[in-house]
Amino acid sequence: MKTYPLPVSLADLLEGRKVESDRLEFKEGWNPAAIFRTICAFANDFHNYGGGYVLIGVGQADGQAILPPAGVPDTQIDRIQRELLQYGNLVQPPYFPLLGIEELAGRQILVLWCPGGQNRPYKAPEDITAREKRYHYYIRHYANSVVAKNGELRELMALTATVPFDDRINHQADLDDLTLPLIRSFLKEVKSDLYARSARMPFTALGRQMAIVDGPEEAVKPRNVGLLFFSEAPERFFPGTQIDVVHFPQGAAGNRIEEQIFHGPLHQQLRDALQHLRNLVVRERVTKLPDQAEAVRVFNYPYPAVEEALVNAVYHRGYDQREPTEVRVNPGSIEILSYPGPDASIRAEALKGERILSRRYRNRRIGEFLKELELAEGRFTGIPKIRESMRRNGSPPPSFETDEGRTFFAVELLIHPAFAQAHDEAHDEAHDEAHLQLSEVERRIIRTLGERPKGVPEVAAALGYRGRSGHLKKAIDRLDKLGLIALTLPDKPRSKRQQRELTARGRNVLDGLPSDGDAVG
Repeated sequence: MKTYPLPVSLADLLEGRKVESDRLEFKEGWNPAAIFRTICAFANDFHNYGGGYVLIGVGQADGQAILPPAGVPDTQIDRIQRELLQYGNLVQPPYFPLLGIEELAGRQILVLWCPGGQNRPYKAPEDITAREKRYHYYIRHYANSVVAKNGELRELMALTATVPFDDRINHQADLDDLTLPLIRSFLKEVKSDLYARSARMPFTALGRQMAIVDGPEEAVKPRNVGLLFFSEAPERFFPGTQIDVVHFPQGAAGNRIEEQIFHGPLHQQLRDALQHLRNLVVRERVTKLPDQAEAVRVFNYPYPAVEEALVNAVYHRGYDQREPTEVRVNPGSIEILSYPGPDASIRAEALKGERILSRRYRNRRIGEFLKELELAEGRFTGIPKIRESMRRNGSPPPSFETDEGRTFFAVELLIHPAFAQAHDEAHDEAHDEAHLQLSEVERRIIRTLGERPKGVPEVAAALGYRGRSGHLKKAIDRLDKLGLIALTLPDKPRSKRQQRELTARGRNVLDGLPSDGDAVG
């Protein structure tokens, strides 16, 4: 039986990072009867969590791995591989987990990666080694593999031949639409053992190992999740796969609207949009009190709440719909909208409570990748974290809204009371900022960046410079030091996609500047 490197590191599995405990099963030794019940349950993926992992050679106590591991003796490995093939054919329909062999503390551990199957529901014998076999459909209940009965069995039957959209094969795309550098960058970031081998592996083998391609050898095609994360322009295949950040400085009824659209691989557009919000929207206010040593620090919107809300929208939206994820920045609130709404298994009134339980996940593979990148945790922990972040900041509680048909999901974050008067005072603040001693070149830079973010060459062209003159560089450096402009990708200062954009303070200055046709003082 062929072996594969793991998509996540062994250390992450053993320590319960990136993969939840109920997606892990530790077995001290090879026990095919119990192990194949668990394999069947992971293959059925009843909750669309993304399957799970069985670690053979590792004991457990209270759900935690016992280390150092017992390991699997060398003399047993060939036999276990043969029996995995033999017994995998006895599952109906046949199902074969991916096998990885890892070493820890001088002991070998077998890791069975069991992704959610494409042909569910699956059933397996109660004891796969018995002469007389009694078949059952198994599902996961927390950290246990149990027989599906009554309503759960009917629900599992209803999932026949249904695969979440992000895990389906895309017959309109080809392998050339996946980009190897994006794949290798991802593997390097998540510290996968697959990274070292990916440079010399056949591309199809790499795609199969990551479960981002599927199909017969003569017609291998990408899965949707592969195109969403590892194609340069996923919107070619899924129109509306973008994040629109729309600013309404004068409110929704005002005449001024500023829009920034983020395209590209799913995780990259998410990170870029978050950085944009952090640079231009999130502000901190520090108040020193006479009777205490520590100053009081509050934010207009706590960044963790903004991050969780947007990550949740990207994670749980429907990519078979053409509506983008939208962030509306109003004078007194931020609204984040995604389409469609929550799964019908989540009651509308539950959105007002502290704990939310979902019976079904729309995007099992998107969630898996976001969790490996440490952008998401899953299991609807995001909503409680949003509430807690707003509470700790002293902000009004957030609101969550959907409709009866679950056509949309909206999160509203209200501005902190300490910033609530800022909108009323905006004109005075803009007037004060306008009295900064800015040169004509600096004012022109602010005006051109007021249209939209631009790279330095584009700024130079807009101002009539043929190249990056020293005069222009000094002006940009000064505006940066004054906090009027910022990098759009601060973590990647030398990126080819790097641009400059106005900060919140820079927009205040822009509001107070005379128009191009007016005299400049």
